[in-house]
Amino acid sequence: MAKSSAAERALYFFGLGLARLVYRVSATGAEHLPAGGFLLLPNHITWVDAIVLMLASPRPIRFIIDEGVYRNRFLHPVLRAVGCIPITPRKAKDAMRDAAAKIRAGEIVCLFPEGELSRSGSLLRLRRGYEVIARHAEAPVVPVWLDRLWGSIFSFQGGRFFTKWPRAVPYRVMVAFGKPLAAEAADIATVREELLKIGEFCYSQRPVLRGHLAQACLRGLKRNPFRIAITDGLDHTSLSRGKLLGVALALSRHLRRKCPERRIGIVLPPGKGGVVANLAVVFAGKIPVNLNFTSARDSIESAKEQAGLSTIITARILAKRLEDFPWTPQVIHLDEILPKMKQAILGWWIFGVALPLRVLGRVLNLPRFGDRAEAILLFTSGSSGQPKGVTLTHRNILSNVSQFAVMLDAKKDDVMLASLPFFHSFGCTVTLWYPLIEGVRTASYPSPLEAGKIASLVERQAVTVMLATPTFLRAYLRKAEPPQLRSLRLLITGAEKLPDELAKAFEARFGKEVLQGYGLTETSPVVSVNLPEPKATKAGQTVQPCNRLGSTGKLLPGIAAEIRDADTDRKGSLHNTGMLWLRGPNIFEGYLDAPEKNAEVLRDGWFKTGDIGRFDEDGFLYIEGRLSRFSKIGGEMVPHETIEHKIVSVLPNGEHSERVIAIVGVADAAKGEALVLLTSVDLDLPRLRAALSEIGVPNLWIPKMVRRVDAIPVLASGKLDLAGCKALAAEK
Repeated sequence: MAKSSAAERALYFFGLGLARLVYRVSATGAEHLPAGGFLLLPNHITWVDAIVLMLASPRPIRFIIDEGVYRNRFLHPVLRAVGCIPITPRKAKDAMRDAAAKIRAGEIVCLFPEGELSRSGSLLRLRRGYEVIARHAEAPVVPVWLDRLWGSIFSFQGGRFFTKWPRAVPYRVMVAFGKPLAAEAADIATVREELLKIGEFCYSQRPVLRGHLAQACLRGLKRNPFRIAITDGLDHTSLSRGKLLGVALALSRHLRRKCPERRIGIVLPPGKGGVVANLAVVFAGKIPVNLNFTSARDSIESAKEQAGLSTIITARILAKRLEDFPWTPQVIHLDEILPKMKQAILGWWIFGVALPLRVLGRVLNLPRFGDRAEAILLFTSGSSGQPKGVTLTHRNILSNVSQFAVMLDAKKDDVMLASLPFFHSFGCTVTLWYPLIEGVRTASYPSPLEAGKIASLVERQAVTVMLATPTFLRAYLRKAEPPQLRSLRLLITGAEKLPDELAKAFEARFGKEVLQGYGLTETSPVVSVNLPEPKATKAGQTVQPCNRLGSTGKLLPGIAAEIRDADTDRKGSLHNTGMLWLRGPNIFEGYLDAPEKNAEVLRDGWFKTGDIGRFDEDGFLYIEGRLSRFSKIGGEMVPHETIEHKIVSVLPNGEHSERVIAIVGVADAAKGEALVLLTSVDLDLPRLRAALSEIGVPNLWIPKMVRRVDAIPVLASGKLDLAGCKALAAEK
């Protein structure tokens, strides 16, 4: 092993001693490091990543760096003294040979495989140069993850380097070394997968994830208590963050006294009442259960029974409309009880603003830690059967809020539309808990179906962030005018696959790009999301890709993924198509009272999503469809959603403003399954079959049975009602 020079030792002693005053680096996995030489491959977040790595490493590191930086007259003496290896595109082979020689001599050589600093905090495409070095050196590769550096003054968080205040001094950083990979096994897909796994491990260690949802909301509402928290789209009245806190605390005291049970049901649409009710239940130390009041009575009965509910919070005006709703023995009507609490609300409003956070938390007897305890209970939409209870912990919600906050990077003047129901996981985490914790203002509307009125609200409140589903976007195409949506800077869609034709039609009409995301109730819910493509600041400049048509974007920080065979569960490459498995602090703890189902989908911390997907080399996730939306015909897996998109593309009427077709698989004695095409419009089947054949759709994929229906069944969340579709397809 090469000996370091006196100059190098002096620089390490004084330079790293100074760095330790600024950074508190905790390192893990150092026991994995080989005794001899190896190639170190870290993610690249800030300008000081090399210094952080040197603080974490038990041995000196030789860094491969751009020659332009190496020749900088101020940095050159230092970089030369610590043995950095300069590299240029024209002389890359020389640098690689030099690096391989140092590794063979027993040294640690570090190459940042992304080749540039990340400007989004997510892992970029890995460049193949490291493979050449590892093979020439015949040495192992060690992936390493630098965590918590995104947001420091040397990162690009907020769209700029340097010009922001440090969050803390000393700044705490975690560095995790992975297990060595043999040179021949360290292909790009494998190294990306290992980096994501180490990143997930680091993220899961963050102290904030051990917190309690009530404490996080209290902290969020006490920041800027006089700023508007929510504006109601029906009467256009607003609540400040401080007053919202006062109302919720007053109601929470009542719930503590009158409701001894563990869980409390909530039947309210998005709006001030729904936010107050959820906050009050959490402040009361109980678990909110937002019930899907648009479901069939038997589904609601099932959810109510599974949750063990004896109290429901609602409003009298809504209760009158829900004539057949199976109410609990005790029903609390907000519009009747809150007016009687005026004095209590005023008192808690004043206390909430005046008392320090710690004192107020002690007065309220709020737990400091929630961690893996149940925080909320949601029920799946029941798109393919009876609803399943999904228990989400404090850790789940807090992690997904922090993950989404990193990706969204909200501005001070952002206004988020809250029209998705709170019983929908997307609406619950992203438009309820996220704004409360992160201080983002919301404009609410009780139904996502009223596109015309929502468009007017977007214009009136200058909404900048809107979340929707493809079904709801179709309604905007019919009922909204382009000027009404001009304030939007971010439009994200989820819950179901976004058809390319719909995205293009929306952008053509409104001039707004539709960005697709992906999530599940079981993942709290957001897993990945596309972001607006950054604009080049000068001619010829390349930008880091942030979205890709057809994909669901990049994984949120702290989430790891594997692609496994759908039948055998054998692990494959991330670049192959197969069953998507996920791991991260946002992954749920299990279904309510369903040990057999939990054993089927949860294994060693990994969650079997039920979705078929793949990743490209830039890390974008492509969801090909749910396994339940594939039919096995003649031994071949046939994707329903792909067929639907092909059919829509050849329909004579062009763009449709609502869902008009659905593919359903039914049992078939000859081939196992057969495809049935449900349609709400008249179709000429022979002409359709010919058109599909002409664009290259395999004959096996073309449905031979068509059933005309009045409308394609859709759930309140905007997702296709699979159970309803199967019932229609099965009718004789």
